[in-house]
Amino acid sequence: MASQLDSSYPSIDDLRKQAQKKIPKFAFEYLDGGCNEDVNLHRNTSELREVQLKPNYLRDHQGSSMKTKLFGIEYDAPFGVAPVGLQGLMWPNATEILAKAAFEHNVPFILSTVTTSNIERVSEITEGKAWFQLYHPAKDELRDALINRAAAAECPVLVILCDVPTFGFRPRDVRNGLAMPPKMSVANILQVMGKPEWAMQTLIHGQPNFANLLPYMPKGLDLKQLGKFMNDTFSGRLNEAKIKPIRDMWKGKLVLKGVASEEDIEEAIRLGIDGIIVSNHGGRQLDAGESAINSLKRLVAKYGDQIEIMMDSGVRSGPDVARAMACGAKFTFMGRSFMYGVAALGKKGGDHTMTLLKTELQQVMEQLNCATVEEFKNHLI
Repeated sequence: MASQLDSSYPSIDDLRKQAQKKIPKFAFEYLDGGCNEDVNLHRNTSELREVQLKPNYLRDHQGSSMKTKLFGIEYDAPFGVAPVGLQGLMWPNATEILAKAAFEHNVPFILSTVTTSNIERVSEITEGKAWFQLYHPAKDELRDALINRAAAAECPVLVILCDVPTFGFRPRDVRNGLAMPPKMSVANILQVMGKPEWAMQTLIHGQPNFANLLPYMPKGLDLKQLGKFMNDTFSGRLNEAKIKPIRDMWKGKLVLKGVASEEDIEEAIRLGIDGIIVSNHGGRQLDAGESAINSLKRLVAKYGDQIEIMMDSGVRSGPDVARAMACGAKFTFMGRSFMYGVAALGKKGGDHTMTLLKTELQQVMEQLNCATVEEFKNHLI
């Protein structure tokens, strides 16, 4: 798909700055922040950007292609949209905007269980190409219902999440009373009043809600009851007893997201998982954890020939995608970059961000004299 960049926003950082201007502080801080003191949030980006690549200038170059095969499907670029919860809080209808952009650019979109559009709608937009990420329910009946809906929607890949055994401690969200819908303190009301476009779009599209979970939620929950419902409904800690029934039920590809250790990847291989996403949840869960790029390097060296290894967390730009691929990632995913784009530019944000990232990555490949994404590893210094 050929698209034109908005020259006012030629970088993800430009989109981030514009997003901060366009949306209420409580929504921006939910998107932008990590947990505790943000140590691992910054470690992710800084250590990824220490990766250096070597160009070959005097060799013949026949062109560069970003096309990438993953699980037998050819995508137009080696990156996709990571699952993000509460997308409609950060920009109304963000989920559908990004799903449409991913479909049109032929890259994968992963829908979170706890975002603001449902499986059926996103499947319709993507013609059955969207992946689905499952937060593990405490009850088997809800687990089975969600998996059956994903299967009926023809999702090719089911992603199960292992890095949220407990919710991360995020001081900004605590201060902001962040819930769904957000607690309307005086401070939050003033923030909304200062962002008229966000407020108007929210009015048009309606108050965001957990769209996938509406069939299973009691009606009319207040904030305290909603928090209790979420805590009672989901049991984030995975183990063999929880993974095996999912593997037995799910006939498509099964991916485990949040892997950061040898012990967990070995268990994933043993249980018949098809791929892993090396991730620390964007630095939002364990502030004392290792950067995702360092976890990736170690795991690829030992297990890269046994299972498909992908990565998210810290990846923001085309050069970042190139760095991760050079370190052995088969594919990469980004959450914040795409959300900055939509929060900055609304319905144009998905297409703009996809186009920007493809443009950046294509330039890196041509600069390196790298013909295919598989060759990135040959340019690692």
